Amino acid sequence: MALAAAVWRVSLGLSKMPCGAVVCLIAPLRGGCRRQGRRVLVPDRANQRWSLDFVSDAFEDGQRFRVLCIVDDCTREALAIVVDRSLSGARMTRELDELIRRRGQPDIIVSDNGTEMTSHAVLRWCEDTGVGWHYIAPGKPMQNAFVESFNGRLRDECLNEHIFGNLAEARKIIENWRIDYNTERPHTSLGGLAPAVYANLNRAARPASLEFRKGSAQQALTATISTETNRNGFYT
Repeated sequence: MALAAAVWRVSLGLSKMPCGAVVCLIAPLRGGCRRQGRRVLVPDRANQRWSLDFVSDAFEDGQRFRVLCIVDDCTREALAIVVDRSLSGARMTRELDELIRRRGQPDIIVSDNGTEMTSHAVLRWCEDTGVGWHYIAPGKPMQNAFVESFNGRLRDECLNEHIFGNLAEARKIIENWRIDYNTERPHTSLGGLAPAVYANLNRAARPASLEFRKGSAQQALTATISTETNRNGFYT
């Protein structure tokens, strides 16, 4: 009840979520309340902002599976690509917890306002962690342009190029593609560098951005190209 009341007050612009977790609502959420959203600025350091979104595909037998993509909007690193038959809000928060354990906590996360993103599990996670969550306007995917661009690459270069026989095969192929994307694929927006290379330079230019910010950040997931590890544990 207390959580619901806090969310209602945030939706009216009356307060912040407890523990400093700001949930910026720019679309109706269950109660029909609406708040004008804030402009989302382009981040200039790692872990300043993550964005996430879902993609779906099908196995050879026609059964559907879902893919959760999590991207650092500054470095363009694909932090995780989680593949499963179903992905709930609670599962999403567990994956975020694992990323934070390895990489450090983001200032804010950007997503659409789908049912998983606006679930009680996510709202409670924001309250517990203090991470801000920004919801884009409905029907405006370009407000989440970084992960949308990534989704397009994933679709064109991986999902459309393979026929997946089962979940294990899909996880392995997609994870191999993620590592190649992070360590080998040049980005014009990053000066022709791969995301992992750019991330290393970003950290060298800002030595305290991860290690000392908020006193809890840990070494980034891709400290060097050689340490870029397989998210689903198929190889190192």
